[in-house]
Amino acid sequence: MPRLFSAIEIPAEIADRLAGLRGGIDGARWVDPENYHITLRFIGDVDGTTAERFCEALAKVECAPFALNLDGLGSFGRGRPRAVWAGVAPSGELAALNRNHEKAAVLAGLGAETRNFHPHVTLARMKRVRAQDVATYLSHNGAFLTSAFEVTRFVIYSSRASRGGGPYVVERAYPLTGRAI
Repeated sequence: MPRLFSAIEIPAEIADRLAGLRGGIDGARWVDPENYHITLRFIGDVDGTTAERFCEALAKVECAPFALNLDGLGSFGRGRPRAVWAGVAPSGELAALNRNHEKAAVLAGLGAETRNFHPHVTLARMKRVRAQDVATYLSHNGAFLTSAFEVTRFVIYSSRASRGGGPYVVERAYPLTGRAI
């Protein structure tokens, strides 16, 4: 069974800008631009019934379209970096949408997420990369900023186990046409 997660897609023009950041860290595995996204809720490998319950709960989420922009780069892993990401500027609408996805997951019978929501777009995954190389990369590129883009839907992606994530397939799409949350 594929891994599932809900996410916001990255528009092509923003993905093109992010793709320009590829390279500069020896040993990094760079995410393909068509796989850039902002995860709302990771579901993982679940049975069909649980997946359907999650999808049905998401269909009840009401949210008006809203704007986001990417603001800055960072890394996860501190002394042993494991990922480089582009951050998302603070957004009340995004936080509310994430809370609704968390509620949908719990209603579907999934456990509550224990990690804090840190919206980002993963640019590269790493193993055995020198922390100094990541620090140098971030010092040169960390001030990355995009113009705002409109979020008009969220999707359910599936993925197969692979090296570095992806390819991701949109399984369902949910347009944002409802009232503000």
